[in-house]
Amino acid sequence: MEKNTPINGNDLIALGYPQTELVGIALKANKKRTGLTKIEMLAHYKMVLDNAEDYTNHKIFGKLATAIIEGVGQREEEEVIPLREEAVAYSIYGSEHIEEGAIRQMEVAVKLPVAVAGALMPDAHQGYGLPIGGVLATENAVIPYGVGVDIGCRMALSIFDMKGIEFYGMEALLKEQLVKHTKFGAGHGFLGQYKAQHAILDRGEFNLNPFIKNLHDKAWAQLGSSGGGNHFVEWGLMEFLERDEVLNIDKGTYVALLTHSGSRGMGAMIAGRYTQIAKDQCKLPHEAKNLAYLDLNSEAGQEYWTLMNLAGDYASACHEVIHDKLTKAIGAEVLAKIENHHNFAWKEMYQGKEVIVHRKGATPASKGVMGIIPGSMTAPGFLVRGKGEEEALHSASHGAGRQMSRTQAIKTLKARDIKAVLQDHGVELIGAGKDEAPMAYKDIHQVMAAQGELVDVVAMFTPKIVRMADDGSRED
Repeated sequence: MEKNTPINGNDLIALGYPQTELVGIALKANKKRTGLTKIEMLAHYKMVLDNAEDYTNHKIFGKLATAIIEGVGQREEEEVIPLREEAVAYSIYGSEHIEEGAIRQMEVAVKLPVAVAGALMPDAHQGYGLPIGGVLATENAVIPYGVGVDIGCRMALSIFDMKGIEFYGMEALLKEQLVKHTKFGAGHGFLGQYKAQHAILDRGEFNLNPFIKNLHDKAWAQLGSSGGGNHFVEWGLMEFLERDEVLNIDKGTYVALLTHSGSRGMGAMIAGRYTQIAKDQCKLPHEAKNLAYLDLNSEAGQEYWTLMNLAGDYASACHEVIHDKLTKAIGAEVLAKIENHHNFAWKEMYQGKEVIVHRKGATPASKGVMGIIPGSMTAPGFLVRGKGEEEALHSASHGAGRQMSRTQAIKTLKARDIKAVLQDHGVELIGAGKDEAPMAYKDIHQVMAAQGELVDVVAMFTPKIVRMADDGSRED
């Protein structure tokens, strides 16, 4: 019976469809409905409205998706802000390894009226709005989806006063402490006496408005935890082929701890709220709608900027808690700690004027700035020092980048093959879904070769014991 439950115009209007001829086109799609329940159909209708590009070749929703992209039924009273006819210049690195979808997204972004310059990193792949690996400089405007959902997501590395040879023989201890002191996955956090304490929780920005005040308890519970998806905490070996004077570390191999995570549920909620506000205030053509921006002189723009920075500092606090717990647990001294973030926007100078630089999955690489570029759970990561390349907007890649979508990886990869690759590389894995398999990622060596003019390699990190979300859940 459920499969035959009718869908009417009011159902579609409730999802956000305008009361125009678009509703009629949408209802025609319902006539092709085969085997889908009303709930499933409405879920698809919503996804088509939000991301029509994904449905252009769909047998049921293809015509509707095309109509949306072409602007059929756009309310006349909505003034759409036109894109530039001529795009601003942008640089691309490692183009031969970047999918067409990411390049198309970048080409839309550099036509925004507020765009100043752009760059696409060699690990780039398609995302929402700005591609992952996309860097965009704008004039006095911030794009919530140009920052991303996981605001301030970052890498943090602790290098210990323990020679690499000491790793062998203490694996059991390292694994035990890793499991004991970390928690992963969307919605997961700590309760009662296990909650961490940190000065970030006393920040005045939590009183900015009722929205962020209501997120304080979630922030406290998730402090020191890690997200799902590609987030990890891992022990590994850090190899310096020569002494580094700046870090004061001699040539040799050291035990190290590397973490990757962001601002958890709090960051996701901030991103969702201010993306919607931006879309309500900044009507762009359909292909650019996820690039809706906030004027930094506006109240909403100032609120987002303040909360984005709070979320970034909160993400840093989460890493600090993890590193402090595990450093204490193994009784080691830290020789050096390096941290860098992406999914953020910075006020920087470009060609003599201040701009807002969005790095969505891209590492800051100003001259002399340290960064960490991970590979996959079996591929090496690299400690790098930026060269300050202006054409790249002082940026580099944030990792290897995906070459296989999560859905494709889950459907095509076999657990036994993943296990064999892990064994070949001597990596012990705790958790993770098939979508995080090493084969789902690009070759990190190709990615690094494509950005030789952006960064210098200082040392190499080899993962040994890796922990990720047990359920393979996506990032918050």
